Amino acid sequence: MRITMFVGRADLSGGQRVIHIYAQKLQERGHEVLVIARPPRRPTLRERLRWKLLKKPLPAAARPSASYFDAAEHPRDYTFRYLDEYRPATAADVPDADVVVATWWETAEWVKTFPASKGAKAYFIQHYEAFAGGEARVDATWRLPMHKICVAQWLVDIAHKRFSDLSAELVANAVDLEQFTAGPRGKQPVPTVGVMYSPIPFKGCDVSLKAYEIARRQVPELKLIAFGAIDPQASLPLPDGAEFRFQPPQDELRDYYGRCDAWLFGSRSEGFGLPLLEAMACRTPVIATPAGAAPELVARGGGVLVLMEDPEAMAEAILRVVRT
Repeated sequence: MRITMFVGRADLSGGQRVIHIYAQKLQERGHEVLVIARPPRRPTLRERLRWKLLKKPLPAAARPSASYFDAAEHPRDYTFRYLDEYRPATAADVPDADVVVATWWETAEWVKTFPASKGAKAYFIQHYEAFAGGEARVDATWRLPMHKICVAQWLVDIAHKRFSDLSAELVANAVDLEQFTAGPRGKQPVPTVGVMYSPIPFKGCDVSLKAYEIARRQVPELKLIAFGAIDPQASLPLPDGAEFRFQPPQDELRDYYGRCDAWLFGSRSEGFGLPLLEAMACRTPVIATPAGAAPELVARGGGVLVLMEDPEAMAEAILRVVRT
């Protein structure tokens, strides 16, 4: 089949990695896959001045970023290209195909206007994205007559219960067990926990960091390992002594997970939560809030669920893990 997939932004987020993997696997199965993304938009004069003079970061949409679609870093056999500028895609931008897939609420707005010649329409849903587009516009995309594929049960429940779309189905994420693997091991010589660093509030990194600080009061030697796609910010500093790596190569991620006694996942809202699976695949238990796919994944073993917005409960779980 000829398959066209639209992404709103090419970057190093977990959602984009999932799209890259699906595109590659579909291509390997003999399908002809084209992935199209918007380029970063041109910053306004005001944004450039704030960046130059006040050291304020550019908005994400205007910020150049490495991405999982960079062939030099992430080999691929499918075709990837950018639109000619930062704008909505139109039918003129894409070839005729058998299937066209929206992967973000804005791309669903684009795809809805395409004629049937561009392919049967599907909507790959990795989050309820009202945080980015506003509830009214995002909800309108959920009501579109597209076949919806959801990565977590909570998203299927939204489709079924809120939008009465009983055709929406679950296709849960997975990880490459050749990339994310670790041999049997005991506890670390120095008790160690890890976290994915992000200053984005709904990611809940602040909750994990506070839990670490609380636990360290009772285990002073407790070590923290973190990595992320954004350098630590003044608004959310890492604790003294924490180890941080900016955008580590993919083949090093298993080493970070494997050096931890537990992985902290304090998210307030999550589409799926790939670090959960990645850590588990590396034999590292997770201490997680019930966000994204955590309720389904942790229920099978491999970690513990704690209440959302409760760093004290997360700290207690840390202490149980490192002291057991």
